[in-house]
Amino acid sequence: MTSLSLLLWIVLGITLQVALWLGIGFWHHWMEYQALRSGMPLQAVPAAAAAAVPQTVAVSEPAAVAAWNGFRTFRVDRKDMEDIAQSVCSFYLVPEDPQALSAFLPGQFLTFRLDVPAPVGTTEQIIRCYSLSDAPCPDYYRVSIKRAPAPAGSGFPPGCSSNHFHDHVAVGDTLRVRAPGGHFHIDRSDAPVVLIGGGIGITPMLSMLNWSLAEQPGREVWLFYGVRNNHELVMKAHLEALAAAHPNFHLRICFSNPLPDDVAGRDYQHCGRVDLDLLRLQLPLKPYHFYICGPTPMMESLVQALEDWGVPDARIHFEAFGPASIKRRTAPVAPPLQAAATSDIVVTFAKSGKQLAWQPASGSLLEFAEANGIRVDSGCRAGGCGTCQTTIKSGEVSYQQSPDFDPEPGNCLLCVCSPKTSVTLEA
Repeated sequence: MTSLSLLLWIVLGITLQVALWLGIGFWHHWMEYQALRSGMPLQAVPAAAAAAVPQTVAVSEPAAVAAWNGFRTFRVDRKDMEDIAQSVCSFYLVPEDPQALSAFLPGQFLTFRLDVPAPVGTTEQIIRCYSLSDAPCPDYYRVSIKRAPAPAGSGFPPGCSSNHFHDHVAVGDTLRVRAPGGHFHIDRSDAPVVLIGGGIGITPMLSMLNWSLAEQPGREVWLFYGVRNNHELVMKAHLEALAAAHPNFHLRICFSNPLPDDVAGRDYQHCGRVDLDLLRLQLPLKPYHFYICGPTPMMESLVQALEDWGVPDARIHFEAFGPASIKRRTAPVAPPLQAAATSDIVVTFAKSGKQLAWQPASGSLLEFAEANGIRVDSGCRAGGCGTCQTTIKSGEVSYQQSPDFDPEPGNCLLCVCSPKTSVTLEA
């Protein structure tokens, strides 16, 4: 073999290696692009392409402690005001009994049974749900509750449960609490995540954020937090300390109506509401999971805007009390509900002894019962607390979407379901 032939063989070998390396690199990036479009997790890329991707250590699951049944007594161990306006208060809850706390998934909520003063001098029992606002901890649960004032010029009273917490629940008092629940919680993968909180919707985001930075410090996390001005910011010092300590955490505070002494760059990063234009400007092109909680108008606009942007349905997660008000463009119309609107359906309330014809405009079965003088205990009216759980003696019901509270087999939540067939209920 001549020197020229040897040189040609060497050049050919190098060329083939470079071409193979470029081909594998191109294929890997193409698979990432397809994952972004389809919502397929990057872990699903075949092993040949994944070999070049750095592997992360899986996060260990917390030790399981069984959730309790019914309501358990908790004592208020501490109260902290969290904003300048003194409208958001955190309650730290510890169990009265010596049993361990049940673990929860960041983003879930607690359900409270409250005895609040009634106008006639007695007490009224109500059920309310509040998001947990801290990462899981073996020593306490924390909820952060915003006082709901009376709407200006409406004639409606202030929020019953929130004002009761602020004005009547003191350190040392006891509360009746159901175990943590809810389907809205952050996933445990290492996929980059965008948390969006509007107003008091920041509470489940705080739980997700605190958990992510403690358990997955290498995970990319963005928080877009929208309020009107500096007076409404909750736990500002805590958020800024986290942003300073974690380079993978990107904090974006948005003021829709800054005060004269609010300074851009110091008090907030963006003037305006959290919207798609801001997300597109700030976020690199990556397959993010989006978690959203806030006022209904913000939820409606953002969920649809993310869908229009091409974010896969499986990567958009949200919570609103109640969630049925947020319409998904990708959600199919449920045939059973269409059938119910046109069929001759009869609802029988066995305990009340009433048999009534169902009408298409009747709303939920809870609204239908109340409209016909049938009293049913209820709380959140959004499928979260389980108070209106009722036994189905015969027939079937349909849900527009899965409720946060999982009813027992053979039961339904009247506040978020409609009859699929003629049905007999134990109410």
